[in-house]
Amino acid sequence: MREFLKRNLLVFFKDRAAVFFSLLSTLMILGIYILFLGNILISEFHDMVPNAREIMTNWIMAGMIAANTATTTLGGFGVMVDDRASKIDRDLYVSPISRRKLAAGYVLSAFIIGSIVTFITFVVAEIYIFISCGSLVSLPAFLKVTALILLSALSNTSIMFFLTTFFSSPNAFATVSTVVGTVIGFLTGIYIPIGQLPEAVQWMVKLFPPSYAAVLIRQTMMAESMSAGFAGVPAEYVEKFKMKLGVVLNFGETEASEAFCIAVLLGAAAVFFLLAVLVLSRKKRE
Repeated sequence: MREFLKRNLLVFFKDRAAVFFSLLSTLMILGIYILFLGNILISEFHDMVPNAREIMTNWIMAGMIAANTATTTLGGFGVMVDDRASKIDRDLYVSPISRRKLAAGYVLSAFIIGSIVTFITFVVAEIYIFISCGSLVSLPAFLKVTALILLSALSNTSIMFFLTTFFSSPNAFATVSTVVGTVIGFLTGIYIPIGQLPEAVQWMVKLFPPSYAAVLIRQTMMAESMSAGFAGVPAEYVEKFKMKLGVVLNFGETEASEAFCIAVLLGAAAVFFLLAVLVLSRKKRE
């Protein structure tokens, strides 16, 4: 399986178009923030918070990183879809490698692709934050975000594995990838802050597992800048700020804890992986 895994990684990273489109939503988020959204959000909080630019830049970068773990893992499964479309999977099925190992190879390669590309995105984001704001996250925060990237990539790998089981056409897969990249920007509260969405849509956000990855990464990346910027600011204002921008998710009066967010991501990883296995098992019998 090691050679099969290596082959999947090489096929993906050699396809520049696949790499580009897996990063397309990330580039869109960054472009929208730099050209339009950034100045609007910064001006809204600048009068009360002296380091509003630093806080909001960390906010958008954290959301971008969370979204990236979904789009890049989905892009990683493009290799599996292409193999189906070109009938390469039939040749693989008669090889000495078992079907379980083949499936594991596709899943593991998507997880590795998502983790590597998102980590690189995180490093680039920190460079941008340093250039534009003159600050960097601390080493403990850096290590924690790295761990959260792995957790988020694990969860999204299962979700995208389940989604990909329904596609065998590269064109259909490319269309779905574009839609997912757009939708995830809204459901992680990047294009429109969660607090400004209608209540029904806010519940959709709370039912969307990647939103919890965005919460965890935001809390980690924004902790230091918010601690400095909101010193002396009334606690009620700080809580409203966090709720509006999706730094926390509330169920009524109860705030979703870090342990709850992690449990959601792990639970989603288990549930969607089992669903994907069930779909594939049914297709095999048919």
